[in-house]
Amino acid sequence: MTSADECRALLKDLTTPAELEALVDRWRVVKFVDQGMPYRQIHELTGVSVTTIGRVARFLENGNGGYRLALERLKQPPE
Repeated sequence: MTSADECRALLKDLTTPAELEALVDRWRVVKFVDQGMPYRQIHELTGVSVTTIGRVARFLENGNGGYRLALERLKQPPE
């Protein structure tokens, strides 16, 4: 995929609307978890369940590195 539109189209083909919403929810909380914000506060800001926030935190720390890589790339200036 070479653009956000291409990625969006692929994800819409690969996932149901509920699955896509779950992915969006997870991504919405990653930056807050990375900043060390308490789960309850993240929940209040986003409406995402504490269970989902905990899952994101586990994968951020002990997952396959995808969240961490995406966060680092977002911090880099565009080329």
